Amino acid sequence: MTRTPQHLLEFSVDALQEVRRSAPLVHCITNSVVVNFTANALLALGASAAMVDIPDEAGPFAAIASGLLVNLGTPTAEQRTAMREAVASATDAGTPWVLDPVAVGALPVRTPLGFELRDAGPTIIRGNASEIIAVGGAGAGGRGVDAADDLAAAEPHARALALRTGGIVAVSGPVDLVTDGRESVRISNGTPLLTQVTGGGCALGAVMAAFAAVDDDPLATTVAAITVYTVAAQRAAARASGPGSFAVGFLDALAEIDGDALRRTAVLATDAATDAATDATDAAS
Repeated sequence: MTRTPQHLLEFSVDALQEVRRSAPLVHCITNSVVVNFTANALLALGASAAMVDIPDEAGPFAAIASGLLVNLGTPTAEQRTAMREAVASATDAGTPWVLDPVAVGALPVRTPLGFELRDAGPTIIRGNASEIIAVGGAGAGGRGVDAADDLAAAEPHARALALRTGGIVAVSGPVDLVTDGRESVRISNGTPLLTQVTGGGCALGAVMAAFAAVDDDPLATTVAAITVYTVAAQRAAARASGPGSFAVGFLDALAEIDGDALRRTAVLATDAATDAATDATDAAS
């Protein structure tokens, strides 16, 4: 079905309430740089976090968790084993899981691992434009964790990747894109300060896993996660004097964000809305 921006906005409001009501347990196998920030973001939002990345524990834990994040930021040998165990267990249990292919591209360890996990059927793949192009097999990645490509370059690769995996692909940037390969949604909220805080992108993958746990429509839950996250970031930026105060304020904003704030601030657009606008412009001319 084709979703309208208004439908997706109201879904986001309801999904936020359900995350807070049910407090989904998110199993995070993530990089060592962002563990604390990711856990705090989930807690502020109303979800629960567990950083279980030890082989022989990651598999059993993924089976009981509400959602799973696999982030390739610092893929040690133990973490790589734990990732494979957790993905297999989550798949068997029907647990939604998110792949964040951090810095996939030219690097010789994480790149083949990213391809392997991509082919394991993630519910959602989240990355910047260069990472999405690279995990689709069509690029060499960005400059470390920073994108070297823009949304326009990544969009056809994101659509193709979604069709290939059967999951949702989310491209993070000044405008965020979410696609299942046929239908796409753009979210135009957020702040550049997110790129100046370690974990600003990685924590979003965990939030996506939390939202994926509360409904079986992964495109809508991914849109909801990004909408809540970026509107909270935008509100925190309005009160911040720089990256340090923003990081603290962002956690506060995640804790206080509500439906009224989403309705006032969220900017969503769908393919259908874009097509309608184009048709109206053509008719007027």
